[in-house]
Amino acid sequence: MKFKGLQTLDWYIIRKFLTTFFMSLLLIVGIVIIFDVSERIEDFVRREAPLHAIIFDYYLNYIPYFMNMYSPMFVFLTVIIFTSKMTQDSEIIAILSSGISYHRMVVPYMVSAVFIALLSLGLGLWVIPKANGPRVEFEQKYIPRTKAHSGRDMHYKLENNRYVYIESFSGYNNTAYNFTLEDISDGQLHSKLSAESAQYDTLTGVWKLRNWFIRDYTGGMEDRIRSGRQMDTVLSLTRDDFFRNKYTIQRLDERELDRLIETQTQRGDASVSTALIEKNNRFSLPFSAIILTVIGLSLSTKKKRGGMGWNLAAGLALGFSYILFMQFSEMFVMTDTLPASIAIWLPNYLYAVIAAVLYIKAPK
Repeated sequence: MKFKGLQTLDWYIIRKFLTTFFMSLLLIVGIVIIFDVSERIEDFVRREAPLHAIIFDYYLNYIPYFMNMYSPMFVFLTVIIFTSKMTQDSEIIAILSSGISYHRMVVPYMVSAVFIALLSLGLGLWVIPKANGPRVEFEQKYIPRTKAHSGRDMHYKLENNRYVYIESFSGYNNTAYNFTLEDISDGQLHSKLSAESAQYDTLTGVWKLRNWFIRDYTGGMEDRIRSGRQMDTVLSLTRDDFFRNKYTIQRLDERELDRLIETQTQRGDASVSTALIEKNNRFSLPFSAIILTVIGLSLSTKKKRGGMGWNLAAGLALGFSYILFMQFSEMFVMTDTLPASIAIWLPNYLYAVIAAVLYIKAPK
């Protein structure tokens, strides 16, 4: 059958697909918000969070984040539910008996899945980063996890082959302890600046070094040594670099995220893995909607004696295993086992193969 555009049957399936998807998503979002309010209400009251901020800064900005994060799962369940219902009502048999091929029947499913994937991509690239700003600020102010932050044994590469080592950093007073700055080029150490502590001034962007000494390696018999009680210096390293986590990175748009990855890569910052995970997730997540649509359709087009119960059970098992695998794949990046471009996309590669096998075996 030659494809000449979307027909009445196509719009019927698309309407059932998208209506079921958005209605179920909005229903779950409402339930999640109710449970979240009941859990957070004591924090809101104790910290005197304004009602306007609770609604507009937190929950309205939380909804796009939640919808995008779990949209693949809802796509999967949507396809399972309404296609199983069509199968039990013999609608699928009627469609195939009318001369429409199975491959042609898949077209409206793919149109709907691509629409949701593009919507998810747009949310991930433009809407959610802007929405995450007020949401994260609200959480830090009224639902604080940990106010202060400290890190240990941190290495950073700066410009001009300069390397910083910090034994520990305290967020209470913005101070790095046992601070070392080394100038290395051509495989040789030219100078080494050590300080007992280095405090960052958030107003001027200056590092205030205390009890410092510098050793210049001349290559001869004698090295040059200088020391002092206090010295101010400017580095391409700020307090924010010690506070990068998945919550702050989620606030960055695509350009800001790319700049951060470039900077952290040049510095040799191990926390670049968090930024790489976020970047790859923004692109890999939308594709999962298409893959799960094919899996859900392939599982639901065969009429079974037990009705849609088996389809739902198999769908939930595959859906949750997929989401679990997505979370587990991040560990490959954090442990430096696989690059983010492979690890984050690994669930899509694996379940694309599963989708292809199920589609081939699906009753035609």
